[in-house]
Amino acid sequence: MNPSRTATPSVVEEIQGLYGPFAFSEKLLQRIWARRGFDARAARTLDGRRVEILQAGRWNGLGGPDFMQSRLRLGGVPVTGDVEVHLRAQDWAAHGHSADPAYRNVVLHVVLFPTPENFTPGVDGRSIPILALLPLLPHDLEEYAAEAAIEALSGRPAVQIPRALAALTPEGVAELLREQARQRWEIKVAWAVRRIGRLGWTEACHHTALEILGYRFNRSPMLAVATRFPLETWRVGGLELETVWSTERESWRVQGVRPANQPRVRLRQYAAWVAARPDWTERLRRASDALPVLPAAGETGRLRRLHGLAGWRLRLATDICGGGVGGTRFDNLVGDGFLPLLAAESRVDAAGLWWHWLAGDQPAALTTVLRMLGVFAGPARPAALGPVQGLLGWLLANGVDPTARG
Repeated sequence: MNPSRTATPSVVEEIQGLYGPFAFSEKLLQRIWARRGFDARAARTLDGRRVEILQAGRWNGLGGPDFMQSRLRLGGVPVTGDVEVHLRAQDWAAHGHSADPAYRNVVLHVVLFPTPENFTPGVDGRSIPILALLPLLPHDLEEYAAEAAIEALSGRPAVQIPRALAALTPEGVAELLREQARQRWEIKVAWAVRRIGRLGWTEACHHTALEILGYRFNRSPMLAVATRFPLETWRVGGLELETVWSTERESWRVQGVRPANQPRVRLRQYAAWVAARPDWTERLRRASDALPVLPAAGETGRLRRLHGLAGWRLRLATDICGGGVGGTRFDNLVGDGFLPLLAAESRVDAAGLWWHWLAGDQPAALTTVLRMLGVFAGPARPAALGPVQGLLGWLLANGVDPTARG
């Protein structure tokens, strides 16, 4: 069988995360390369040359290199050729690529984990430079796996209750979701701690806001925009949004993106937000002094009414965002951004509030399964963020797809 015509099966590796092992696939790493889901401005080969990505290449789903006809600059020198992606550098030899003429034009070997070697031995004895992505990733690997799972679940209406969950009592389901949600919460807070430590409070908030406005489809270029244009450049005015747009022209995804989520729309939305609330990051920091503390246990509907969460939601949307962001994306801002940042910076006890917060922009497959299990039911148990995150965490830990048939 000709190896150049046969697709290599996608490699999946079990990686030890903060709360146990999870699956991370080679295909997911390929997607990170294709979408430039890393700090491309800091990309260097292991021998020290800067990597500039002019075109990531044509993603090849057949045999041969993963990306064809990539256009790069390595150390300032223009290079055109193929790019091969592996989780570990030794996978190149394990897959027999050094003896396969289909890989003769590979000019860059992209791997997840750094390796002591600076080069990969290519066909005919050539030395191929290596780029390790792990030091360039803006998130823990668990979050990339979660993002991929959310994207896979989105728009998939066919769902079934995973058998392991269907066999549990309602109390057992509740306990499982609380534990999995606790782990997801702590991962988010731990990442917020690292982001604040690396960027400081103001820029950590700025990066987080743009990232959440951009994902699921434009998360990476939004982070690149946040790096290139710090919050102060948005505050002073005169920032041309077309200039901002053009800096990531090759990375934006517009096809298949709903009109409200188009990146140009989100950039304008953020510009209006900062114009209305140029001090929004300090307003957010001060909000920690009065946030309600909720227990995770208890009926969500009753606790929301008791602690006035509808009023708090309106207050945050007005005081922090100037009314510029609303709907489910605002709830994502609070759940994925504001609350973890406040817990990281001010040590505020926000876990219960996070559990009962509105579910936000989540795949219907997750909320449907939770309704089928009776977790979400009527005004007393409305859809909430914590159980959704708990189910997502359980699915990631167990490798279960609720959209699978059979």
